[in-house]
Amino acid sequence: MQQKTRRPVQFEVTEASRDAVAAWVSGAQLRSGDCLFPGRAKGTHLSLRQYARIVKGWVGCIGLDPSRYGTNSLRRTKATLIYKRTKNIRAIQLLLGHCKLESTVRYLWIEIDDALEISEQIDI
Repeated sequence: MQQKTRRPVQFEVTEASRDAVAAWVSGAQLRSGDCLFPGRAKGTHLSLRQYARIVKGWVGCIGLDPSRYGTNSLRRTKATLIYKRTKNIRAIQLLLGHCKLESTVRYLWIEIDDALEISEQIDI
């Protein structure tokens, strides 16, 4: 669910991710009503703050500066890579769950140079 708009957001779950989640569910003996990633209190889910701490730890473990990376920068990176490969801003808007195309443009930091480069590639 998009936190700001409360609209559903579609996302890709790769086969490797499905396998990892299935192994986690099996190993943790989770049932259908259980949280996939439980929080500290019984019956609660992992909080955004807890998730942010985990990401910071992972970033530090691979030798990067944790102050430069976070949960949102990972989300933005995936969207930016898709945009750079496809130049399909509408697809990115749908994937991110943005209501307005302008929000997606701002989110990806698309500059006039990007727009001009795309325009130059099309001959009419």
